[in-house]
Order: sequence, then C-alpha cells, then structure tokens
Amino acid sequence: MLFEPKFDGYRVLIFRDRDRVGIWSRQGKELTRYFPDLAEAAASMVLPGCVVDGEAVVWSEGRLNFEALQRRLSAGRERLQSMAAESPVHFVCFDILGVAGHDARDLTLADRRTLLEELATVWAPPLSLSPQTTERDLAHQWFEGLAGAGMEGLMAKSSRQAYMGGKRIWLKAKHVSEVDVICAAVIGPMERPTEIVAGLPIDGELRIVGRSSTLKPADSRALAPWLRPPAGIHPWPSVVKGTTLDRFNRDASPTELTLVDPVVVEVLADAAWSGQSFRHSLRFRRVRPELEPADVDVPSRLNVRNTGR
Repeated sequence: MLFEPKFDGYRVLIFRDRDRVGIWSRQGKELTRYFPDLAEAAASMVLPGCVVDGEAVVWSEGRLNFEALQRRLSAGRERLQSMAAESPVHFVCFDILGVAGHDARDLTLADRRTLLEELATVWAPPLSLSPQTTERDLAHQWFEGLAGAGMEGLMAKSSRQAYMGGKRIWLKAKHVSEVDVICAAVIGPMERPTEIVAGLPIDGELRIVGRSSTLKPADSRALAPWLRPPAGIHPWPSVVKGTTLDRFNRDASPTELTLVDPVVVEVLADAAWSGQSFRHSLRFRRVRPELEPADVDVPSRLNVRNTGR
C-alpha cells in the first residue's frame, strides 16, 4: 500500500502536446485560461506527449488556500494576470497517464510512479511531486503533522493498481474534529428538523458557516425538544440563497429556513474550511445545553478570513 498526503485543491489533468498545454478538470472542463501561470510552467517543464494528474493548489501564509483557488474561476482575463502574481497556483503531481505519446494507464501505480519520478527530475516550483511512502508510521506523521497546513488527510493506494479514470478506487482518510457551533435555524419543521444550519461569530456577527448532512431520525428526535421560536430579532433571514448555505454550490435557488432561538450543538467537521465557512457537510453529534451561544468562538484551527466589514 502506498500513502500520500491529500492536498486541498482542484484535481486537474495537464496535457502537454507539442505545441500547447491543456489543463482539464476530471469532469472534462477545460481550465487552461484560469491558470495561465501553471500552463506556462508546464510548457517549460513537462515533456511533450505527457499527461499528468495531480492537484492544483494555492499556498498562503504557510497554508493551503482553497478560496483563492476558487476565485480564479470567476475572474476576468485582466484580473487573472494579477491573481497569478499575487497567489500563484502550484501543481502537486501524483500520477501519470501518458509518456512520450504512449498510454501508461495499464501500468501498475508503482511503475507509473517510477516514470513520474524520472519526468520530475527537471521540475521546479510551481511543479512538484507529491510525497509518497509505504511506511505506515511516516504516513501517520503526515496525517497528524500536516493538518495545520490545511491538508485534508491521507490517501491510500494499491501499488499494483492500473489507472482507473472516473472510478473511486483509492481509500481516503480525512481529518475530522468535534466543533461547537450555534444552530440558529434548521431545514424542515422544528418538530422534525432534517438539517442544521450552523453559525459562528465572525467579525462581530453570527454568520452562517454551513449546514449539516441530513439528520438521522434519532438525531432529529434528539434535537427537536431543544428548538424554540426566536425570542427576539433574529440575525438571519427566513429565506436564503443556496449559495449562502454552501458557497461552493452553484445552485442559488432560494432555501427556506426555520429560524430558531440559537442553541449550541456539537458537530463533526473535516479540515475543508474556506476562510468564512465549512466547505463540506457537518455531521450532528449532540446538543450542548450546558453552553450558551456566547460561549462559542471560532476554533483556533480555523483560519478566518477578514471580510473588512
């Protein structure tokens, strides 16, 4: 088994033809124009006829900054040039699909890694090779030690596996931690809530920072007795855009909230934090009736981006 850190970025494929470089998402969307700095670097360091697979990432103050990467996809051409200078994109490569025009996908991962290491001998930032090890102790050190840099966790892969595009064949271990958040709204009726809408105090306001996955029936029953109608003026509207609950969801359709008197709940959250919200669904653990909303603060591990408000 081979272990690699899981970088928090965009999974991309870089195609190096004789005359050009193409950068594509694994869903088949061309991203070349959004990453002109990466395309330029690949043109000079990736040999013609090669196709490499990896993660596009942005580093900021020693941490991975997914939100800076996300902003590339909504920027105009002129803004992209300044972004490339301010927040350059790096490519962390972990696989190779083609070498000198020959298909390498049927080779084992171990053999593909050997080819990739040979190709990467001439690389320099912003191109790099993902660390890889067969030692479980070292993999555990990566898992524990790199969380502070924004790494999502660890990947485990079979060294004998051929490349299987479009299939989830790798094992993934993510950093998950318990976080106290303020539940100030739910989806569904108070008597049978289906999701929690979570808030945290940011810039002096109670901000929506995410939503839970669908509550199990037992969790819904455990939460319902603690939900009450708002006692006064509520900080949130009763209808929000879908992107307010999930900033990385393109569906902006209105979502109706059932506003409640704020109550503290404990959730499980992974390391994917955008600077203002959780990027993935939270998992409800329990109600914390012994805590008041005023007792809740943003966990120190979360790097909150100042909005300037």
